[in-house]
Amino acid sequence: MMRLTSVAVVLLAGAAFAADPKIPATPGFDIHTLDTSAEPCVDFYQYACGSWLAKNPIPPDRSSWGRFDELFERNQIILRGILDKYSAADPKRSPLEQKIGDYYSACMDEAGIEKAGLTPLEPELRRIRSLTDKAALAGEIASLHLAGANALFSFSSEQDAKNSTEVIARADQGGLGLPERDYYLNDDAKSVEIRQLYLAHLQKIFALLGEPAERAAADAQMVMDIETALARASLDVVSRRDPAKVYHKVRMADLAYTLNPSFGWTQYLQGIGVTDIESLNVAVPDFFKKLDGLINTTDLENWKAYLSWHLVRSQTSMLPSAFVNERFNFYGKVLTGAKELRPRWKRCVAAADSDLGEALGRKYVEQNFGADSKERVQKMVAAIEQAMSRDIADLSWMTPATKKLALVKLRAIANKIGYPDKWRDYSTLKITRGDAPGNSQRSNAFEFHRQLAKIGKPVDLTEWQMSPPTVNAYYDAQMNDINFPAGFLQPPAFDKSMDDAVNFGNIGATIGHELTHGFDDEGRQFDAKGNLRDWWTAEDAREFEKRAACVADEYSGFTAVDDLKLNGKLTLGENAADSGGLRIAYMALIDTLGGKTPAKIDGFTAEQRFFLGYGQGNCENLTDEIARLLAQTDPHSPGKYRVNGVVSNMPEFQKAFGCTAGQPMVRAKACRVW
Repeated sequence: MMRLTSVAVVLLAGAAFAADPKIPATPGFDIHTLDTSAEPCVDFYQYACGSWLAKNPIPPDRSSWGRFDELFERNQIILRGILDKYSAADPKRSPLEQKIGDYYSACMDEAGIEKAGLTPLEPELRRIRSLTDKAALAGEIASLHLAGANALFSFSSEQDAKNSTEVIARADQGGLGLPERDYYLNDDAKSVEIRQLYLAHLQKIFALLGEPAERAAADAQMVMDIETALARASLDVVSRRDPAKVYHKVRMADLAYTLNPSFGWTQYLQGIGVTDIESLNVAVPDFFKKLDGLINTTDLENWKAYLSWHLVRSQTSMLPSAFVNERFNFYGKVLTGAKELRPRWKRCVAAADSDLGEALGRKYVEQNFGADSKERVQKMVAAIEQAMSRDIADLSWMTPATKKLALVKLRAIANKIGYPDKWRDYSTLKITRGDAPGNSQRSNAFEFHRQLAKIGKPVDLTEWQMSPPTVNAYYDAQMNDINFPAGFLQPPAFDKSMDDAVNFGNIGATIGHELTHGFDDEGRQFDAKGNLRDWWTAEDAREFEKRAACVADEYSGFTAVDDLKLNGKLTLGENAADSGGLRIAYMALIDTLGGKTPAKIDGFTAEQRFFLGYGQGNCENLTDEIARLLAQTDPHSPGKYRVNGVVSNMPEFQKAFGCTAGQPMVRAKACRVW
C-alpha cells in the first residue's frame, strides 16, 4: 500500500479544482520547493523538499503534513460540498442522497448530541452492568462487535488463503486500546510514560461515566490489567507480516471445545447471526488459548469495566464534547502530537466516508471522475507492467523456472482504476436525521453483517477495500489486483501540466510500487490465483531472502526519532516496493522517451526531473510523537528514508546527478531485490 496516481482522472478533477478558489492546485513538481543549498548527492530528500519543509509547518490539528495531505484536504472540501448539498431535508432527494445527507446533518448537530448525552449508550451500559456470570460474556461481546467495538478479539470474514475462490470466517487477536501490543510490554521510559497517561485517560473516561474518583481509578486499572494480558497473548507486528503465521484453518468445534472452551462460542455466533460455520481461520491460536485462562482468572466486575470502556471508546466521536475532548487529549495530543482537535465538519466528513464510503464516493465520482479516465490510466499501468516484465526476465539471480511463474503472476494482476464496477447496496441501512450515535451503531452493524454474509460464498472479485475518495492505493495479494481510487488520481500524483519525467517519477513509481508488492516478502508467498503456495525453487528463495535482508538491515540503521530506530523487518515489504517501483518506473520512462533526449526544463534533464518528481511526492513534516507511533506500528518508512534509502541504491540516480563513490547517496553496499 502506498499513495496513488494516474493519468486520466486529473484532467477532469483539475478543472473542478480550478473553479473553486478554496481548493488551490498542487503541482506535481515545483522548483520553489527545492533547497539548492543542499547537495543532491549528500541528502537528496533535503535537496528535493527543503524549502517545502520550511514553508509548510504542521497545522495545529494535524500530527503530520505532506504534499499528499494537501490533496486530502482538497478532497475533504469537495466531499463537504456534496454533504452540505444533501443535508437539507429535501423530499426530492434520492434514497442514497438522503442517507449521506442525513448522516452528515446528524453528525454536525452538536447541540442535539450534547442534549442526548449518554442516553444512546444507556441500554448497552445497563446490559453490561446487569451481567450476573461469565457465561453471559459471549452474548455481550457479540452485541459490542455489532456496535463496532474492538472488544476481546476480532471476528470477520476473509478469503481462504489456500483456496482464494472461497470466503471463510476469521477469528483474530484484538481487544487493545493502545495502538499495538508492545506499547504494553516495552520497558523504556517513553513507553512507561505513555502507559501512565493512558491509565489517566481511562480514569477520566470512567469519571465522565459518573463514577466517583476511587471507583474510576480502580476500573481504569482493571482495564489496563486485562489489556496487558491480551497484549502478552498477541503476536507481534513483524510476525504478523508472515501470511503462514496467521493462517490456521481449524474446525469450529476445535476453537469452541479445545482452544477456547471457557468462551460461549455458540452464544456468540447466535448473537452475531451466524450459526452454520464448520471451519474457520484462527489467525493466532495461542491468543485464544491464553484468552481461555484469562476468562477463568478474571473477576466479572473487571470484565464489566473492560466492556464498558470499549463500548464508549467505539462511540466517542458521536458523544458529547467532554468525551470527544478527552479522547483527543490522549489519542491526539499524547500519541500523535496534534495540538488542536480537527474542526467538526472535517471529522463528520471522515465519518461519512468511513460509514457510507461507496454511497458518498458514488457522488464524488459523478462530480470529479469521468468514465474516459480509466482508459488513459490503464495505458500508463500497461507501460509499467511491460517494464516490470522485462525486469523480471532480466534478473540475474532468479532461475528460469521461478521467472516463468513470476511472469504468469504479473500477467494475472487485475487493475482496478477509479471506482468499483458494482456499487454497494445500502438499502437495508437505516439512517435517521438527528440520531448521530444510532447512525454510527447501525452503520457498524451493517458492515459487520455485510462481512459475515460473505462466509461460505464465492469471492466477489469486483469488491474494493477503499472508498473512491480515498487518497491512497493498494495491492491485494489474494485478489492479485492493484487498486487506484479516484480520490488520489489528481495533482500532485499526476499533473497534466508536467512532462512525462515528473509523472513517471510520481504516479509511475506508485504504480510500480503496487505491482512490486506482488513480489515482496509477503506477496511472493501467494501464486497467480492468490493462493498461499510456495512456487519458488529453494535456490531462488534463498537468493531472495539474502537480498531482502540487505534492505531490512539498511533501514534498521535509520533513526525515526530520538534514539528509536526504524524496524527494518516491519518496513521490509514497503521499502522493497519503493525500490522496485521506482526502478521499473524509470525503465518505463526510458522506453517512453524512445532514445530521445528532451530539452532541459527548469535547468534539469528528464532523468533528474524523474527523481525530483519522486522526491517531492514524499515531502512531509512529522511531530516527534507521530514519528514514534509510526516507527512502532506502520510498515511504511518516513518520507526522508523512502527517498534517500531508495536513490542511494540506484546507479541510475547517481548517473543522473553525477554522484561519486563515497558520497552519502552512493551506498558502498547497494541493496536491490527487484
